[in-house]
Amino acid sequence: MTPADRLLLHAVRAAGWWTPTLTVATVAATAAELALPAVLGRAVDAAVGTAPQASPGRWLAAVAALIALLVVAGVLRDYGTGAATARSVAHLRHTLVRHLFALDPRTAARRPVGDLAGRVVGQVADAGQAAPTVVTAATVALPPVGSLVALTLIDPWLGGTFVLGLLLLALLLRGFVADASAAVAGYQQAQGDLAGRLVETLAGARTIAAAGTAEREVDRVLTPLAALHRHGTRTWTVLAGAATRGAVLNPLLQVAIVAVGGLSLTAGRLTPGELLAAIQYAALGAGLGTVVAALNTAVRVRAGCRRAAEVLAEPARPYGTRRLPPGPGTLELRGVTVRDADGRPLLDRVDLAVPGGTLLVVVGASGAGKSLLAAVAGRLRDPDDGTVLLDGVPLPELSPAALHTAVGYGFERPVLVGDTVGAAVGVGADPAPLARAAAIHDFVERLPDRYGTPLAEVAMSGGERQRLGLARALRAGRLLILDDATSSLDTATEYQVTRALTGPGDRRTRVVVSHRLGMAARADLVAWVADGRIRAVGPHPVLWTDPDYREVFRS
Repeated sequence: MTPADRLLLHAVRAAGWWTPTLTVATVAATAAELALPAVLGRAVDAAVGTAPQASPGRWLAAVAALIALLVVAGVLRDYGTGAATARSVAHLRHTLVRHLFALDPRTAARRPVGDLAGRVVGQVADAGQAAPTVVTAATVALPPVGSLVALTLIDPWLGGTFVLGLLLLALLLRGFVADASAAVAGYQQAQGDLAGRLVETLAGARTIAAAGTAEREVDRVLTPLAALHRHGTRTWTVLAGAATRGAVLNPLLQVAIVAVGGLSLTAGRLTPGELLAAIQYAALGAGLGTVVAALNTAVRVRAGCRRAAEVLAEPARPYGTRRLPPGPGTLELRGVTVRDADGRPLLDRVDLAVPGGTLLVVVGASGAGKSLLAAVAGRLRDPDDGTVLLDGVPLPELSPAALHTAVGYGFERPVLVGDTVGAAVGVGADPAPLARAAAIHDFVERLPDRYGTPLAEVAMSGGERQRLGLARALRAGRLLILDDATSSLDTATEYQVTRALTGPGDRRTRVVVSHRLGMAARADLVAWVADGRIRAVGPHPVLWTDPDYREVFRS
């Protein structure tokens, strides 16, 4: 069983009790549809006198009951289809989003954001139709098979004629699924490519406007339109071809049934009511439109499941179950190596020991590996070789809760998440003390609803956003990692934040990536990174005697 098939079954189970409800409603509706022509034929025979022993009123009552059953089953089926799809889509989106956040950031970054959004929004919506589609697929053969049985019971010649029509139907549908699947898969891939390019361009809109390259970017973003048009045209061509062939086959089959039935009626083998029933069975059994629609939906569901399953197949980042023992927050990197996609080392056999409670400032030239070292230190990225330990425990052995409680990150351009400012800062804790430490409390107090102000309604500068992100990072219990997290602050605000970070009251281990000479001067230790390796570790005054170290700050 392929991953797409397993996801399809998962989506069917997510629909819950709506799946058996849909099955019962569909089978009941199909049974009523198959019974209606025979009952209506009996009513006609009773009315015209070819079946004098039968009561027309009784058969008409049966017709009315079947019509009522069709109406009730149809309503239940339509409502159940929507409800089952909604439940499956919601469950699949939760599953996919949770898995995306569980991935290693490098793994998630391999796919464009727009493509991932397309899979979560568009393709999951297709995959969520799995339950009604499976029910339809399981019952789509009942009308033609039931019609064949009924026609054969009425007159074997009618059954033989209908078999020939079904064989022609099978020939017409040959290759439809394969052609439609390829076209739909290509269309969805082109949609994801277009969405990914658009998100990238919108993220750099200011740069594009400043460079005057808008027209060039428009052409680049819309490059997938040619493939989108090609696959879309192919999809509709395949559907139109199947529908056209069905539009020809259906009336021809009905004409053949009428002709054979007319001969049987003349020969006395059929009654007028049976001929009416035969014509209706021919129309019901040869309804190619229903079959094509069911197959087309199945193709889209299968393609949506495949696209979603590709993301779910990516291995989630493993976590352990351990908690941290009591400790001061001692950080150790032992033989840490990180390589790029081509196998070249970005960090090369880094050994670093940071005593608990130390303020360590990481400095180095641009591209030396400072941010990568900070990412490895708190497990934003796992090393390819080596081990990172916090208070003697390897980070991969910690539970997610233990890791996220102990480690906090502040970034140069933080992304704020949450419904309100307070939620974005506190993430469940009291945000006010954190905001005061980050020198952003006064800004929040001026907002209409203070910490309850919706985050989307807050207009803020880069420095204010950075301070809110810094306040969130200050939740860290043992290890605080700041990657150029004060670069957008003015001098006075940076002084307040720096004083809070370097004050004697903060006993956490603090790893700060910085280009500022003043921050390095306040550090307990400075780690000097060059070409992916630790060139030296020591107090700033000691390192300052090296002219190459001084050159780091001049550049």
